[in-house]
Amino acid sequence: MVAPAPAPASTHLRLDDVSHTYGGRRVLTDITFAVPSGARVGLIGENGSGKSTLLRIAAGTLVPSKGTVSATAPGGGSPRIGLLHQEPPFAGADTILTALAAATRPVLDAAARLDAAGAALAAPGDTAELRARETAYAEALDDAERLGAWELETRVERTLAGLGIESIPRDRRTSELSGGQRARLSLAWTILNSPDVLLLDEPTNHLDDQATAYVIHTLTRWHGPVLFASHDRAFLDDAATSLVDLDPTPRPHTRAAQLVQDGAGSGIGVARFTGSYSQYVEERRRIRSRWEEQYAAEQAELRRLRASAGAGQIVGHGEWKPRTETRAAQKFYADRNARVVARRVNDAKARLDALAAKQIAAPPLELAFAGLEAPTSPRLEPADSLGSDTHSSSAAVDDGPVIAATSIAVAGRLAPTTFTLRRGGKLLVTGPNGAGKSTLLSLLARPGEPGTGSLRVAPGTRIGLLEQDATFADPRGLGDSRRVTDVYADGVGARLAAERPLSTFGLLNARDEGVPLSALSVGQRRRLALAILIASPPDLLLFDEPTNHLSPALADALELAVTNFTGTVVIASHDPWLRTRWDDQQLSLTPEARTKTPGADMNIA
Repeated sequence: MVAPAPAPASTHLRLDDVSHTYGGRRVLTDITFAVPSGARVGLIGENGSGKSTLLRIAAGTLVPSKGTVSATAPGGGSPRIGLLHQEPPFAGADTILTALAAATRPVLDAAARLDAAGAALAAPGDTAELRARETAYAEALDDAERLGAWELETRVERTLAGLGIESIPRDRRTSELSGGQRARLSLAWTILNSPDVLLLDEPTNHLDDQATAYVIHTLTRWHGPVLFASHDRAFLDDAATSLVDLDPTPRPHTRAAQLVQDGAGSGIGVARFTGSYSQYVEERRRIRSRWEEQYAAEQAELRRLRASAGAGQIVGHGEWKPRTETRAAQKFYADRNARVVARRVNDAKARLDALAAKQIAAPPLELAFAGLEAPTSPRLEPADSLGSDTHSSSAAVDDGPVIAATSIAVAGRLAPTTFTLRRGGKLLVTGPNGAGKSTLLSLLARPGEPGTGSLRVAPGTRIGLLEQDATFADPRGLGDSRRVTDVYADGVGARLAAERPLSTFGLLNARDEGVPLSALSVGQRRRLALAILIASPPDLLLFDEPTNHLSPALADALELAVTNFTGTVVIASHDPWLRTRWDDQQLSLTPEARTKTPGADMNIA
């Protein structure tokens, strides 16, 4: 493999005291950290913690509410910053060839500058002019070498091959590509553009093992700063040299910390950790446990000190009387008691004030996925959500396999595939990009789609599909301006939404339920789609890359919930973390024979 060497050794990125607010919602608070050359920093945090927002701020495409971002190159110049984000860096009307030409323009320009500088050396001139030309040539040569100008053609071919898109005709318009192909072309574009600072938002979504390995190979040889946001647990382990966690950490009790506690804001600052993601998970658990213990101890001491400072007190036993009844003796003992009590109260108040000033904020409530209930029969009004497709039959459920597939295929998309899955079974579908995993799920979710072979889905089976791109039913045509709770009600029906409100599932914070759909991150939108899907759990759950865009904590919880689910589940996934822990049935697809297979039309029972 040929990896780019896009940045000089001293290029670095720094964020200082960055905060950002959308409307009345705090997204980032007092974020400060640096990414030096050669470092690969992984941004982690719950969905909605501001990772994508922070990347856009670092790239200069979003101005923070407070704070500064600086990126410096040798000599004090401004380095080029490349951002892989949700929107492709090319137009839908562009062909692949046009997109690649735009991506490699900085490298081609560097080669052209070198040619011009070399030609200038041959022109006559005085000593000063010749020295200036020599300096310009040396700088142009350094840029060309740094950007790999002489290896450009090789880099292009190997990058496309590494990401699994080398076989797509170069004259195809990018609008004609699948979502996964566009995502991989966007990643290739960003790499081949050779920026000095590389910013990546979920770079391994839509990537198989080979493509992920290529990205890791590329990043580990990137000379400039790399900052990436990812929920891919295995990728974080393999690619990151350090981690920056945007989730809340123990902080002194302040107004900002109170916002975190109440769920109205993000974490304050960041927690930096050098080590693998697996090590960080354990350290994070220890930090949370110590935080809870310290908070409980401090609150108990505060209650005791408040009682001591506020209660009337006497010295000794309350029933005790002085031996003599003289007025002087009574006054003496009363005065002594008053002085001692005053000292105790003042001491308690002083300790109370000191502890109150330095006490830590309460640990915020953590989202806890409620899991999957047993499948339910159709009830209330039907839900029609494009984000969670459903299919059912009115016939009675039989005792045979839920799915019986024999040589089912779709020309150019899915090679002949045979498998059976019994009721309550769990199937993990794996394979490289282009093997037909999503196509297979589509056939299972919508058994009327064209294809060849024989597919039998047990009569009476209710089917639900969580697709990679979350879309939602919009019967009133209001679009993304709807409140999240209204989107949920549109998806499941008003009566079911009232019976099982969105808060039931532990998938979204209470603060996010009243915001417009447009305010949710991609991960939060997938959480919403998941809630709609499982509000009335179907008999057969189909998950297409379920861990994409979901926080590692939720991914772990979802895997456990699938294991305990009494219904039937089919998961299509590239996630190596999920695969290594999967103990149930597996089906590996291959793309080699993706041609039309002779045979009868698909039969649906």
